[in-house]
Amino acid sequence: MPAERPKKKIAGIGQRRFQPSNPFGITQPSQKEELVSEIRQLTEFAIETVRQAGTRALDFYGKGKRQLKFDMSLVTETELHLAQIFREQLKKQYPEHQIFQNNLETTGYTHDDKRYLWIYDPLDGVANFQAGIPIWGISFALLENFWPILGIFHMPATGDFFHACAGQKAYRGDMEIRVSDQDALNDESLFLTFSRFHQRYRTTFPGKVRNLGCTGAHLSYVAMGRAEAALLSNVTYQDLAAARVLIESAGGKIFKMDGTEFFLNEYLEGQQIDEDLLVGSPNAISQVREFLKEQI
Repeated sequence: MPAERPKKKIAGIGQRRFQPSNPFGITQPSQKEELVSEIRQLTEFAIETVRQAGTRALDFYGKGKRQLKFDMSLVTETELHLAQIFREQLKKQYPEHQIFQNNLETTGYTHDDKRYLWIYDPLDGVANFQAGIPIWGISFALLENFWPILGIFHMPATGDFFHACAGQKAYRGDMEIRVSDQDALNDESLFLTFSRFHQRYRTTFPGKVRNLGCTGAHLSYVAMGRAEAALLSNVTYQDLAAARVLIESAGGKIFKMDGTEFFLNEYLEGQQIDEDLLVGSPNAISQVREFLKEQI
């Protein structure tokens, strides 16, 4: 599995021991068949639930009050409503499963149903959503004893549906996607950044530098090779849980600014990630780093 092992213990996290080639500790063929069937059912549940949430979100989309630059009341109402949809569906189908919260508590490795943890971000790209700009989405991720199982990012206004199971291929709908494999960055390359990028960095990037206002969309476009890389700032575990699975399944990784690999599981407590990150293929990231300089 391409995902990283947790590097520190957080209330029991990181106590599990097994070989990466056998991440679920499977010893019998029947166990593998049972697990595959279970993951398939969980994936179907996630896909159906996120589609339901997306359909409902469209009822609120673009209906912010025109006299307000940002209609927080609309965003709050939408997020609460979508969160309720998920909780009701999960309670009905999998009542013992856990939902990620910033004050996450765990007893560590377990075989019971509590080993499953759902990370749900009901609205990524809230400014776009309330303004009627279609670049926003809903993300789902599932962990099993803190190992990533699947990631989904759905953009209801565009119809895009990105999904991947860890260790397998990544897809947009039923089309397999991969990160960009171009050898060298040029003036047709696309680099996605955050809103205050130019206040913090100087760049000689030869292509286009853009901010679309939605982290999940940025990372999904990198995963499908539409953009070569993305620079992230002020993100959390919840922001990246689903995208991490998509990116790694598509052949990319999340890196620190010095080019070393970033380990998302160090932030399972939900704290803000206090450093900027680069996402893309190792080849693209090594080139992007040469074009970036921090403002002094």
